[in-house]
Amino acid sequence: MGNGAEDVSVHEYLQDLVLDSEDVGQFLNEFARFAARSLSGTEAEILCGVTLLRRKSAATVASSSEHAKNMDEIQYQFGDGPCLRAARQKETIYVADLKSDDRWHDYADAVLKHGIRSVLAVPIPLDGEADAGLNLYSHVVDNFDEEAIKVAETFAGQASKGLSLSVRLTQQAETAAHLKAAMQSRTTIDLAVGIIMGQNRCSQERAFEILRSASSSRNIKLRDVAAGIVTSTGQSDPATHFDP
Repeated sequence: MGNGAEDVSVHEYLQDLVLDSEDVGQFLNEFARFAARSLSGTEAEILCGVTLLRRKSAATVASSSEHAKNMDEIQYQFGDGPCLRAARQKETIYVADLKSDDRWHDYADAVLKHGIRSVLAVPIPLDGEADAGLNLYSHVVDNFDEEAIKVAETFAGQASKGLSLSVRLTQQAETAAHLKAAMQSRTTIDLAVGIIMGQNRCSQERAFEILRSASSSRNIKLRDVAAGIVTSTGQSDPATHFDP
């Protein structure tokens, strides 16, 4: 692989994969399996994982197998390694033989116990704050030649759009969840203030001050104190009408 015609075929395959996949997660996992199959030889199976780095936290968002995912997670335990460094520094890193490589001794010892001998890590270009990498593992020493590295870099480039979409969807979901939680909290607090106003025949400002004072003296979050007041009156915790 690696010539122009084959690069086009990879692009076409991934386009079809996007159309056939029900969600981004399915697309990325199928992509990881496709990359592993394409680079595996008749005698050497390749394992493939896709690492996503967000807010200094690493996670495998796709893998060709559970074994591949486990190899990624071993690296996360040490906080450094070829795959993490490739993603962070945005450069391809190749470890031809983990036994002789002196860059990550503890990580290498851990992965060698699982029979892995060579590792190829390729950055996946992403916009924004996230970083990502395509991680390839082999049980054979020096199993990735120049042609395989070029193919892996092509795969990483093709995976960029799908992974970027996954990151955006995740960010949107997190924003919606935070907004919904904030609105839920505000609704509960407003209802509790109304209850205090009715019980104490005071102004809204005074009722909120009473609520805030109770939160401070009990060292309990304002929202939790408000929820307790609402519950004590026999009302359920109110629901908001926010629809993400």
